[in-house]
Amino acid sequence: MSRIGRNAVPIPSGVTAAIEGQTVKVKGPKGAMQLVLPDDVGAKMESGGVKVDPRNESKRARAMWGTYRSLIDNLVTGVTKGFEQRLEITGVGYRAAVQGKNLQLTLGYSHDVAYAIPEGITIATPRPTEIVISGIDRQKVGQVAAEIRAYRPPEPYKGKGVKYAGEYIFRKEGKKK
Repeated sequence: MSRIGRNAVPIPSGVTAAIEGQTVKVKGPKGAMQLVLPDDVGAKMESGGVKVDPRNESKRARAMWGTYRSLIDNLVTGVTKGFEQRLEITGVGYRAAVQGKNLQLTLGYSHDVAYAIPEGITIATPRPTEIVISGIDRQKVGQVAAEIRAYRPPEPYKGKGVKYAGEYIFRKEGKKK
């Protein structure tokens, strides 16, 4: 039994949720999103919330039950508060700046890296060494953060590179004479 799946997803005031077949649509102050459920799980409106239940007792249905309950909860959180991911840049001369619809990254290569900002995502650089990625889709925000980090992941000797805020970089000792 899924402990997460058992709980209904609460719908706060100012947010509307509708279920049409296997599609759950959520609309809130920050925008609208939808999610298509697999055939193994079903959703229904129940006392101010969305309740997700497995349609049968197969292993896949039990696995998808809690997963899709969490995804619906992410939709509700996204249209009310939104999601944010922070990246930190460490290294001499490493910096970032937003120019139009591109994020310009100077990461020690012979050329600057231009990252095209996807639709539905906003990127801000409060400081040249900090990148703030925000949007209503949690998956998309995380994917953009991972793609930017992949240009220069932090290395273990000096810690230079792009890392998530609060990420611990395991440091190695250099060569000994």
